[in-house]
Amino acid sequence: MIPDPSALAIAVFASFVLFTLALSFYLGRKTRSAAGYYTAGGGVPWFVNGVAFAGDYLSAASFLGICGMISFYGYDGFLYSIGFLGGWVVALLVIAEPLKRLGKYTFADALDKAFNSRGIKLTAAISTLVVSVFYLIPQMVGAGVLIRPLLGFPHWAGVCIVGAVVTLIVATAGMASTTWVQFIKGGLLVLFAAGLTVMILQRGLKADASAESLQPQTVTIRPDGKKLINGLPQGRGEGETDLRPVGHISKLPHGASETGPLNPVEFLGTLRDSEVVLWTAKTVTADDGTKTTTYTPKPTSGADVLRPGNSPTFKGIQGDSIPAKLNFVSLMLALFCGTASLPHILIRYYTVKDAAAARKSTVVGIATIGGFYILTLFLGLGAMTGGNLDVTNSNMAAPLLAKSFGTWPFALISAVAFTTVLGTVSGLIVAASGAIVHDLLGGTLKLTLTDGAKVRIGKLSSIGVGLIAVALGIVFEKMNVNFLVGWAFSVAASANLPALVMLLFWKRTTASGIIASITVGMLTSLGWILLSGDTFKDVYGLPAEQSPVPFSQPGIATIPLSFAVLVAVSLMGRRKGAP
Repeated sequence: MIPDPSALAIAVFASFVLFTLALSFYLGRKTRSAAGYYTAGGGVPWFVNGVAFAGDYLSAASFLGICGMISFYGYDGFLYSIGFLGGWVVALLVIAEPLKRLGKYTFADALDKAFNSRGIKLTAAISTLVVSVFYLIPQMVGAGVLIRPLLGFPHWAGVCIVGAVVTLIVATAGMASTTWVQFIKGGLLVLFAAGLTVMILQRGLKADASAESLQPQTVTIRPDGKKLINGLPQGRGEGETDLRPVGHISKLPHGASETGPLNPVEFLGTLRDSEVVLWTAKTVTADDGTKTTTYTPKPTSGADVLRPGNSPTFKGIQGDSIPAKLNFVSLMLALFCGTASLPHILIRYYTVKDAAAARKSTVVGIATIGGFYILTLFLGLGAMTGGNLDVTNSNMAAPLLAKSFGTWPFALISAVAFTTVLGTVSGLIVAASGAIVHDLLGGTLKLTLTDGAKVRIGKLSSIGVGLIAVALGIVFEKMNVNFLVGWAFSVAASANLPALVMLLFWKRTTASGIIASITVGMLTSLGWILLSGDTFKDVYGLPAEQSPVPFSQPGIATIPLSFAVLVAVSLMGRRKGAP
């Protein structure tokens, strides 16, 4: 769809960005030491840190990806919410307090405290960088998605804008500015999502059974890049056309045309008894390279929408397909285990003063995140039935839903969502730069660096990581951000969690076991992802059937393998220290 920028939306967006940068510059004047730059000096209040946890975690995937998946496929998208939230139970019960006692700056500190091993520092640093980059991809893709309807810029321009703003945030104040940005945007995101949910319930549900609403739509892209919509050039001039917004209910219970305001239970119950129009896509490539994608309406029972199995990710789990069921279990395992393994989440435990504060901030984070994820179900279903979806891009669902209620909701939601991307990307870049300076240069190469040098190199590292994130955000433009996050969680859970859990709870863990576990978990999960059918189809442009692996999510194989490798190598080697 062709975006229609709004002056009000641009003004609100600019205000949010300028406030964020001003806060960063103000806090940057107080940041002089390495501890201040990487962990805010350990002086963040536990409540602020808890909401900042939510700000860190409620990323582009949570807001754009989950809402998009629910709006296109129904309950399937909400399964990601369940997995993301369930992972915090692992973080609270297993990781929070022990990690705070073991570490100082980075995840590698905790692993290496008992061993003083260059190998642990090196592998943990590489793992941190790999997971951070994988998690940065969906954030940058989400940034491009938000900028397009807001400012009318192409996707690549939005990604570059985010890269530039985030680099300024991190380079000025590091973790101090990142924490407060995450605290503010985490609170605002929950508040505005709640407001949007109230508007959805007040609007209720309407039926549209017109012939036009059930007509297929085609998008043709010629080799020269020219785009045709239903056979006509895309545009708003004479002889041009644009995609028709979609997303509606074809039949309401008892033949009603609309419901009026509903409470949450009534909304779900009415939707269950209705008929909803979902959309399927099929792409055909001609000999001259012209690609034509046909989007076909698929009237679907509301009861089917509210149970899993409609999306490509979970298709087949209701049938007899063993690979489909394993793919589902693998994804859920990665989401449960990945939360407590993400570098930008782990370093937040070092921003509070003690283990008790780490535990309390985790509880606050769980409450904030859980409340938001309940709201995402209504946001996604509201977008599915609100008549304003872009059938070509699921990531646009939440902004377009807000736009259906007017310019102010669209401006506020888009600005807050953009700040969400800024906060998460900032945290990831701080984690990555900490791994480079503290773990690679200081821990592996044993370079003696002053506090000032650590901060300067960290800022330069943040620029390099930001440039990599921008490039990858442009390459992966078409993939759903939520799906991309699933991959990041798989790599984190396979590479980081086994080593951390076994170090805390198995006294015979050795340095060699930790190194082998991280290496094997990281390489096998990355290899599986690069060879998966989804990568073949969406990245390489090859048929998914050519993939040598049976399903796309690696966690069910690579997480147990990483645990097994650690145990085997530790038993074969001589224990050099006691955690």
